[in-house]
Amino acid sequence: VQLQASGGGSVQPGGSLRLSCAASGFALDNYAIGWFRQAPGKERELISCISNSDGSTYSADSVKGRFTISRDENAVYLQMNRLKPEDTAVYYCATDLRPYHGCVYYREGHLRESDLWGQGTQVTVSS
Repeated sequence: VQLQASGGGSVQPGGSLRLSCAASGFALDNYAIGWFRQAPGKERELISCISNSDGSTYSADSVKGRFTISRDENAVYLQMNRLKPEDTAVYYCATDLRPYHGCVYYREGHLRESDLWGQGTQVTVSS
């Protein structure tokens, strides 16, 4: 049972990247999936989430209007547009593998290190 995040890279400010979060060993669409990021010297933060029940989404104010989360049966995606230097971070996808927990639960900060996390993908935004 694994999550694998991919799609990171280095871009100039204003550029775009699309991150993917794929699952192995379980059906991804049974669970809410959150995208988190951690910048150097900062705590990991939830930036976006998509539920399993109705496809509702959450975006943090810092990325609202620039990042879009979506999913299909194969993966969860994070389309990142108009990237800024402050978006530089390692990006992780995660789930607690509990189908009755949605994005509100994730926003309340209940995910733990013991839940299922992808390995992280580096996003660097600089000129």
